[in-house]
Amino acid sequence: MSLSRREFMQVLAVASAGGMAISHPDVLAARPSAAQRLYDLPRFGNVSFMHFTDCHAQLMPIHFREPSVNIGVGEALGRIPHLVGERLLKHFNIRPGTAEAHAFSYLDFDRAARSLGKVGGFAHLATLVKQIRASRPHALLLDGGDTWQGSATALWTNAQDMVDACKLLGVDIMTPHWEFTYGAQRVQEIIAKDFKGHIDFVAQNIATADFGDPVFPHYTLKEQNGVRIAVIGQAFPYTPIANPRHFVPDWTFGIQDERMQQVVDRVRTQGAQVVVVLSHNGMDVDIKMAGRVRGIDAILGGHTHDGMPAPFIVRNAGGQTLVTNAGSNGKFLAVLDFDVRGGRIQGYRYRLMPVFANLLPADPQMQAYIERVRAPFQARLDEPLAMTEGTLYRRGNFNGSWDQLILEALMEVRGAQIAFSPGVRWGTSLLAGDTITTERLMDQVGLTYPATTLNQFSGADIKNILEDVADNIFNPDPYLQQGGDMVRVGGMSYICAPRAPMGQRILDMRINGEPIEANRRYTVAGWASVQEGVTGTPIWDVVSEYLRDQKVIKPLQVNTPRLINVGADPGVSPTVATGGRGRA
Repeated sequence: MSLSRREFMQVLAVASAGGMAISHPDVLAARPSAAQRLYDLPRFGNVSFMHFTDCHAQLMPIHFREPSVNIGVGEALGRIPHLVGERLLKHFNIRPGTAEAHAFSYLDFDRAARSLGKVGGFAHLATLVKQIRASRPHALLLDGGDTWQGSATALWTNAQDMVDACKLLGVDIMTPHWEFTYGAQRVQEIIAKDFKGHIDFVAQNIATADFGDPVFPHYTLKEQNGVRIAVIGQAFPYTPIANPRHFVPDWTFGIQDERMQQVVDRVRTQGAQVVVVLSHNGMDVDIKMAGRVRGIDAILGGHTHDGMPAPFIVRNAGGQTLVTNAGSNGKFLAVLDFDVRGGRIQGYRYRLMPVFANLLPADPQMQAYIERVRAPFQARLDEPLAMTEGTLYRRGNFNGSWDQLILEALMEVRGAQIAFSPGVRWGTSLLAGDTITTERLMDQVGLTYPATTLNQFSGADIKNILEDVADNIFNPDPYLQQGGDMVRVGGMSYICAPRAPMGQRILDMRINGEPIEANRRYTVAGWASVQEGVTGTPIWDVVSEYLRDQKVIKPLQVNTPRLINVGADPGVSPTVATGGRGRA
């Protein structure tokens, strides 16, 4: 029997989807019905939601490596979503070496990615959405935000490619975050011109700064099979801190627990038998909010890119709330079914399904749209810049290899001793031997404030910057965690004690092996400043210049800090350097 490469990849993926290890000697005997089993979802109940989030404008299938470091602090220690690798698989009873193991963990990433192929892609996602809707015509499709940003074509079309794709996908309801980096005027223009009559844009926690009036509808009421439901929007609460304030100068944000409770009570009095919050808080914040606000049946969450196979159940004064998070990059589609009888929820089923491009055929209508919208940019997207000999990835609490590459480019091209790069969670992965094209670079740097900077900072300034960011991530109170992952650092080393008090987490900072002196000044390059009026060479020009000069990127030594006081944290891979208790 002769198989094409694509057919061979499909067979491997099918076998793994059916629970057969990728290395199983009988993998070629797997039947296509295994793929059907992966996506076979028997109908349950009478109320259904489909949910995707944080796709970051990835219209095409990609590779995406899950984190090997996802530290939990305070009550989140050892609790989902802060489990990685083997511990995550064991917690959710996922067999190692299978397609699901590849989807949900970083383990054996390169080998599994080559066997199973790429994930996501809106044409493949569209096929799965239509398949679910065939058995659940009443189902609503919810978009958790971070949809319009993260790719070259999204940036170059001012988000229009994603707006039109989401309409074609059949999105019903959306809540935002990175959407606001296009500016308040552009967001309102899209809602008025493109979304009107198609997509409800909801956010209960955004108000005008002058009078506190709602900027967007707080919720939308729908009906499925005679059951009234409410979907309440919760935008990212710290948008003006994590992103430039001047993009949304006239609006206030925040978590707004009290207002959330008022909205929940209001929709209940309006007859809602099911109340769902479409959230971009991040999973730890959602878990805390679920314990404080009664009457929410489920929180369909995003922001932290946590692909969690099952909900976390929070008991509260009103009963219980299911808290979920549906991953990123179009890699997953979540389906939540409720059985509602007698005015009450009698049961539920939840499934987070990986979107394997080799197992789901491309939807012809969506594929034709994607090809059409990308056509004017195709030559630019495909421009080769260099080749990588090692895996390039980003996601994790600290530096990834993509971050390391960006940092080295900043130091080399801008002539800096030290470089900082923002700890964003978005950005696709490349396998060893892949070509680094303009498109793949833009996946890492495609935002609307790309200016690079060169500053003189004292050692004390550098410590203060790192301590401030560390507190945004490792504060034991989720409501005080205002950032993404830790700022990426190049040119210097340090020790991090995530569980130490504020101001005492960053230790032993060194440059070229020598201690960084508090009063000495150092040249520091960076990019993506949230301050207004910052100018400088765009980051993509800096990194492109570096890549063209290097031509081949050797496997990178990722500059990850040594971690102390973390113990046997199930959110830290055994391969990550940890040691001692240290003095924090």
